[in-house]
Amino acid sequence: MSLIAAILLSISANLDTLTVAISYGIKKVKLSFLSLSLITFITTGGTFISMYFGLKISEFISADSAAFIGALMLIFIGIYMIFDYFKNYKYYTDSSYIDNNNKSDDLTLKESITLSLALTINNLGIGIAASIAGISIFLNTLCTFVFTILSLILGLSIGNSYLSNIFGKYGGLVSGIIIVLLGLYECLF
Repeated sequence: MSLIAAILLSISANLDTLTVAISYGIKKVKLSFLSLSLITFITTGGTFISMYFGLKISEFISADSAAFIGALMLIFIGIYMIFDYFKNYKYYTDSSYIDNNNKSDDLTLKESITLSLALTINNLGIGIAASIAGISIFLNTLCTFVFTILSLILGLSIGNSYLSNIFGKYGGLVSGIIIVLLGLYECLF
């Protein structure tokens, strides 16, 4: 079951990455292999560090308590993401969000690092909570690596298609719901 939890957590944590990639695809921004690699390695490293930190925290409390606290943290993070989505709903439904910019640009090295750090910081709490909840660091780090690459490639492709309206608008909401469900699952089972 740990593999399923790691996959769901990685998918959920990477919905932000997917949404950002969609927005870059809409704007016709291209990712070089170097940019893709930097974003993937930095976000994966951030996941590992946050989960390791969560594991160290869990050494001071019982396994059952740690799992329950971690699951509650996931639920609260997911609820926060859902509320944040609705707070920013006007932004997501604004037509300028989905307008195409016919100019094609490459993501610079500085922009790639900044984006990587922003995505990593956004997922730190999730990594700590997941580790405390007992989700495998190795499996989640591996899944994060794979799903970051897939999210970037898929997001850029979607950004160039009509599906961008659906994924671009609802990525934050779906991410929050998945995290809440994962937290509830970890609480109950």
